[in-house]
Amino acid sequence: MEHARPLPTYLVHRYHGWKATAYTENQAWYRRLANEGQHPRAMVISCCDSRVHVTSIFGADQGEFFIHRNIANLVPPHEPDGNQHGTSAAVEYAVTALKVAHVIVMGHSNCGGVQGCMDMCTGKAPALEEKSSFVGRWMDILRPGYERVKKIENEDKRRHALEKQAVIISLENLMTFPFVAEAVEKGTLTLHGLWHEIGEGGVEQYSPTTGGFTPI
Repeated sequence: MEHARPLPTYLVHRYHGWKATAYTENQAWYRRLANEGQHPRAMVISCCDSRVHVTSIFGADQGEFFIHRNIANLVPPHEPDGNQHGTSAAVEYAVTALKVAHVIVMGHSNCGGVQGCMDMCTGKAPALEEKSSFVGRWMDILRPGYERVKKIENEDKRRHALEKQAVIISLENLMTFPFVAEAVEKGTLTLHGLWHEIGEGGVEQYSPTTGGFTPI
């Protein structure tokens, strides 16, 4: 592929630094992971946003989390229509092959994808309405969540509420997957919804009892 180029120098330097320190100091652990395969306890579905780093937030080691990232941490409903579904495939692999005990959906503050959904739903982003927009069609998943919060007058509060709806919608959609519902009913899998406040470092968790989020 003629357009591929060597890594930027700063990334090469960082790699060599990691290989000489973190890898060398934990070489036996890395080799064990390579030889024995992965056995993560949890799957985390988080946003692509570069500011959200779930392994740092939870102090996770290599091999502990099976992580899938996409725009606005969304899970689509179960739709085996023959199209390519990266998120659905990741969920299927985590639950049926890796047998994770937990699936965690983590939303966050100031989410650009959620803001895009708001703009699209209010007519401020006509480009996202185009059938050719990958982001727009992906954010269609969140439209039901916008319908739930659209009457909130304050725009910042409405966006925060929609960020949390992205988590709730994803939890609801997870339960449309037969293998997820079966594992939850058997008690071998639990679902968790989190929202991360980037600036303050806070994490809130969803409570199905109250229908809201509370600090952990």
